[in-house]
Amino acid sequence: MALYSEKVMDHFRNPRNVGVIENADGVGEVGNPVCGDIMKIYLKINADQIIEEVKFETFGCGSAIASSSMATELIKGQPVSEALKLTNKAVTEALDGLPAHKIHCSVLAEEAIKKAVKDYYDKNNIEYDPAIFPDDHDCEHCCGG
Repeated sequence: MALYSEKVMDHFRNPRNVGVIENADGVGEVGNPVCGDIMKIYLKINADQIIEEVKFETFGCGSAIASSSMATELIKGQPVSEALKLTNKAVTEALDGLPAHKIHCSVLAEEAIKKAVKDYYDKNNIEYDPAIFPDDHDCEHCCGG
């Protein structure tokens, strides 16, 4: 069995939604230079709180790039409330799996999206439950903090 699925390889070789959104409504950055994986997600959100555009920049391994690409595909066109429900498990499943030692890449994608939404909420003075957003923990899930 191959270490990476065809979907992982496709999203690594042909990542979707790469780039920067100037004047993004929300930006979320996660990762740690010690780990080698840094992910930044940009959101453009319309008045109905639908994610019209999403882009990413990722410095990291193929699994991190594939996870970023897939996560952006899964939330594009979705309401912000649905994007907040995206889990690393859903990203991993959409990629037809990741090796156990690469699951942290899908966790980064989930956390980057949540940070971007939190940034959007903060910029627009939208109330939210702080418990739904990850704490800054310096990437403990992938390199021990």
